[in-house]
Amino acid sequence: MGQQTRERARYRVGAAAEAAGVRTQTLHYYERRGLVRAPRRTPSGYREYGPEDIRRVRAVKRAQSLGFTLREIREMIRIAEDRRTASRVVALAEAKLEEIDGKIRDLRRMRRALAEAAETCRCRGDLSRCDVLAGLAEEPRA
Repeated sequence: MGQQTRERARYRVGAAAEAAGVRTQTLHYYERRGLVRAPRRTPSGYREYGPEDIRRVRAVKRAQSLGFTLREIREMIRIAEDRRTASRVVALAEAKLEEIDGKIRDLRRMRRALAEAAETCRCRGDLSRCDVLAGLAEEPRA
């Protein structure tokens, strides 16, 4: 199939969702949230999506996998559609990196505390002496 033919390809909702790697409900949800434009309709009322819609859905899924919220993704889409400067997208990415770094610090702290409790627990089955359970009741250390 040539490039021109492929670019004119149209997909009904099930085929579009499959091509994009999502469920049909996800595709409809993205439409409602303004992440994907409402598709054109056939004379009989079926939705028809094009290759650009498939690319958009894949991009949304990829952005989600990087930790962006749908609101943040929608903002990036608006920036791209308005052809505004990329500095705003970079700022969003940098903010997301800071957020992720904070989560990593929190997860490391949580891991250390849990590993310490599990390692030092000498309850030998006696729940009243379990350091892991006792640790859950304590206030976290700063």
